[in-house]
Parts: sequence; structure tokens; C-alpha cells
Amino acid sequence: MPERTPSQTVGPYLHLGLAPADYNVRPLFGPDLTAPGVTGAPIRIEGRLIDGEGNGLPDALLEIWQADAQGHYAHPADGRPLRSNSFRGFARAPTDAGGGFAFSTIKPGAVPGPSESLQAPHINVGIFARGLLKRLFTRIYFKDEGMNGSDPILALVPAPRRHTLMAVPDGARAGVFRFDIRLQGQDETVFFDA
Repeated sequence: MPERTPSQTVGPYLHLGLAPADYNVRPLFGPDLTAPGVTGAPIRIEGRLIDGEGNGLPDALLEIWQADAQGHYAHPADGRPLRSNSFRGFARAPTDAGGGFAFSTIKPGAVPGPSESLQAPHINVGIFARGLLKRLFTRIYFKDEGMNGSDPILALVPAPRRHTLMAVPDGARAGVFRFDIRLQGQDETVFFDA
């Protein structure tokens, strides 16, 4: 029986693949999910990817995937039609020198959950970074969203840790939310099994 290939950490050349402008190549996926014809409230998610000592990680990659404003995923398994054929539902962004990242998208709608329940609007996040043997998964929920209290997945998270999954509105800029991801230490972000 053949042996399995062991896990390896991401990098150190991950960032090379994130610089298509340096190679005059059009990126397949970027940090912007807004496009002509996409319906829904435009939002911007800004944050930092932070290590256990409070330092930003400068060479990581974040991926998001989400439903559209009506709660439909741009995937054949969803089985429901999208309002806009231009909504991809998937975006990718590198972190900058200080660990910062940003996504421009629309606020997602509620999606079906287990046992015919509804999940609160949320954005799924995948994180690749040096030192990680496997991609990490988390979610972005929206603080003060009325459906958070009945979300079946959020209910699995101990109440004192739920704040680590909440994007907080930026009081100075409409439609902008702050969401930092802490890999370790105090207020470590809740991560989910794949």
C-alpha cells in the first residue's frame, strides 16, 4: 500500500502567487465580490490576521465564500437560482505587511441550516498562513443581527467566545465592518472543523 504524503506548511512562496499584477496576469479571484447587476447592500470587511503575540501576519491568504443577499449560494448544490449571474460568492485576499486584509462584498442573506432551521447571515472564511499545517475555518457574523440568537451553528459556540465571530460596524463609515482574526492567545477566534 502506498504511503500518504505528509502535511506541509503553507509557503514560503505563497505570496508570489498573490501578486498577479507583478506578472501581468489577470487574477481569477480577488477581494471584491461586487459587480454590476449584483443586488444587496454593499459592505466592506476590514481586519487584521494576528498571531499569538499580537503581531500581524504579512504573508497569509484569506478566502471567503458566502450566499447572496437572498441566501442563495453560487454553487450547483444549492439548487436555487441566483438573482444575478455575476455574483460569484467566492473571493480571495492576501494580507499586507501589517497583517491587514479587506473584502468588498454584499451582506449575505439567511441560509438553510440543520433540521430546516435558518442560519443568520454570515460569511465563511478559510485561512492559509505559514506555520499552519491545515487551512483554518471560521465565520464572520454581524453584531446586532437579529437572527444571531437563533443560529444553530452559532449556538454551538460557548456564549463567552461568540464575540470572536462578530464583525463590528465602523461607526465612522457606513457599510464598513471590522473583523480581526486572532490565531492564538486572549480572544482567540473560534475555528471550526472542516
